[in-house]
This record gives sequence, structure tokens and C-alpha cells, in this order.
Amino acid sequence: MPTVLILGAGSDMAIAIARKFAQKKYSIQLAARNANRLSALVTDTTLRYGVDCTLHEFDALNYASHPDFFASLNPKPDVTVCVFGVMDDEDAAFSDWKLTERMINTNFTGAVSILNTVAGWYQSQKKGCIAGISSVAGERGRQSKLVYGSSKAALTAYLDGLRNKLFASGVHVVTVKPGFVYTKMTESLKLPAALTATPEQVADAVCSAVDRKKNTVYVKWMWRWIMLIIQCIPEFQFKKMKL
Repeated sequence: MPTVLILGAGSDMAIAIARKFAQKKYSIQLAARNANRLSALVTDTTLRYGVDCTLHEFDALNYASHPDFFASLNPKPDVTVCVFGVMDDEDAAFSDWKLTERMINTNFTGAVSILNTVAGWYQSQKKGCIAGISSVAGERGRQSKLVYGSSKAALTAYLDGLRNKLFASGVHVVTVKPGFVYTKMTESLKLPAALTATPEQVADAVCSAVDRKKNTVYVKWMWRWIMLIIQCIPEFQFKKMKL
């Protein structure tokens, strides 16, 4: 039975992804801070899908702990999905370095730290798959997503490079760009229905991309063309726009 590791397992997207892989009869490794809060999910997953499901304490910002964390996993996962991330208020982050630092270190530095460790193992085994949840916000720098977007742009570039680095070893890397997603964090926002995915749609996209070895996936296809249009706006005009 194959195994999937979910990094940042407490979010709505992560839970949906875990359940989707469990439907496909993967053993599930849930990694998160305060992992015991997910004990009900472990019980539900085990009973509902008849697969092994385990909890693992993981802190994306405790970089020094990442090698030991991965070494402790038994079995090692066949697929690793990096879901964790944070999006603070951009205006607040612009004037508060601690918020800026938290977004950068969670969305990029922490991801690079753990995925370098995972990638090194997969490279040595000449097999494995990594899926990273990035964002359409990283496609072009915008004032409304100044720090978040730039941290996700860095993550996208890292995943691109990692895919290139590991290809010859038979290891695949998937970049997933969800766009807007209905979650507990966004339930107070008025999101455009046509452009907003459910956690289950994100989960379907991740599992399909892993199975089909896709490189980059937009959960809602419209985002690919929306962001292409935004990228094509000349800079002399773009800098005057409030996006």
C-alpha cells in the first residue's frame, strides 16, 4: 500500500487531500503542529477508508528539526504534499516585519527546508513524487498581495527548479495553483463563485496531477488565462493599476 505525507495537515485543503488519497487506498501520514488535535481525523480516516493513518508533530519554522522529522517516518512516503502556508493582512505586514517574516519563512523558507530533505531521499531512491501548493498570486507582483505573492512566486520558482533537478532521477514534482478556495479562513470574504474552488476540487486536482505526472496545475482552468492577461499588461500601465 503506497503512503502519502501531508505537510500542514490541519487546513481544510489538507484534510480534503488526505481523504482523497485515502479513497485511493494510500496510507496517510498527517504532519502538523499540535498534531494531537487531528486525532478525530485519524479515527475517521481509518474507519471510513480502511487505511492506516498516523499523526506526526511537524513545525515548518523549526528548520533544524526537519531532517530528524523525516528520518523518523516509517515507512517513508511515496508521495509528499506540501500544503502549509500563511496569508496575513498585507497592509499590516507592510509595516510589521514580524508578519512579513512569518509569511516568507512559512510559505518559502520552511517549504524549501523540508522539501530539500524529502527530495534528497527520493533522489537516492530514484522514485517518489512531491506536490507543492503554490498560488496564482505568485504570477506577477501586485500591491494587494505584495508579501504573500512574492513568497509564493519564490516557491513556484523553487518547485520549477526542483522538478528540473530531479527529473533524471525519476522523481516528479507537481506545482498546484488553486486560486481562491472556500475555507474557514475565507468564509467571511465575498469570493467570485466561478473562480473559487472547494477544498475537494483542490484535492481532486492534486491526486490527478500526481497520477498523471502533471507539471503545473491550475485548479480552476480560468486562472491560467486570467494570469496570462495580467502578465501581459505593460509595466508602464500596470504600475498605475490597483491590483
